[in-house]
Amino acid sequence: MRLALDMETRDPDDVLTLCLMATHPAASLAAVTVNPGTPAQLGVVRTVLDRLGVQVPVGARIADGGADAVSPFHRHWLGATPPARPDGVAHEVLARVLTEDPDTVLLTGAPLHNLRLLLNNHPAVTVRRWVAQGGFAGDNLVPAADRLEKFAGSVTRESFNFGHDAKGALLALASERIGERRLVSKNVTHGVAWDQPLHGRIAAHPDLTAGARLAVEAMGVYLEERPEGKLLHDPLAAAAVLDPAAFRWVEVEVFRERGLWGARPQADTRTFITVGVEEERALDALLGGQRPGRRACWRPVL
Repeated sequence: MRLALDMETRDPDDVLTLCLMATHPAASLAAVTVNPGTPAQLGVVRTVLDRLGVQVPVGARIADGGADAVSPFHRHWLGATPPARPDGVAHEVLARVLTEDPDTVLLTGAPLHNLRLLLNNHPAVTVRRWVAQGGFAGDNLVPAADRLEKFAGSVTRESFNFGHDAKGALLALASERIGERRLVSKNVTHGVAWDQPLHGRIAAHPDLTAGARLAVEAMGVYLEERPEGKLLHDPLAAAAVLDPAAFRWVEVEVFRERGLWGARPQADTRTFITVGVEEERALDALLGGQRPGRRACWRPVL
């Protein structure tokens, strides 16, 4: 499976996804695009790819924009990474890899500026499969047994990746040039964390990929200061790329109401949102089939 990854660096889970997918046996990373794509951000991405021995084009939306957009965690883990320049403008990099192989899957873990610019600037390019970390499925969709207490009673909620470029999200959700949309929603991504027990099980496994080992290194640093763990927003979206059947899906129409996002059942939209997850199976997919032990290794965080 050929993959293009669109990411940011304000939250650690994007770089975990980069680590896990860069050397995954079932994925061939074709490009990384960064939002906004500052020299500091690109330095983090290049450092991770260099450590894994992976060479792919890296694109930026705004290579010289504003603040560095890198969280303190990245420097705590990687140290001072040298600033870097992009190989091209993000939407042009995406257009090139999607034209070279139209079956390339686009995985987005950032606000959707780069996807919006791709659709607006390259009218001949199609995206056959888009998997996004974003959106929200509420009580109107999620069975009672799968609801998280923190979202009980909600039909709409904020969604960072959709809300920070609402025009891009609405465009992508309506575009006829996107064949299938898979949204790994907040009600699922807030239910799974990489915590100390999970960290120990993964770290002890002898057959991890190089990327998984680097993710373990990163999370070892993270857990020193945040022992409660990290919610696995973007890594779960990556798991949905690798094994969609690990999730329960409903075909929907996504809507925005007073700045909040929700979804309602609707046929023939080619837009599917998560309403549940088989946690062990998703973890198995993410680690390349190297399951780190018993079923309790992924536990809900309420």
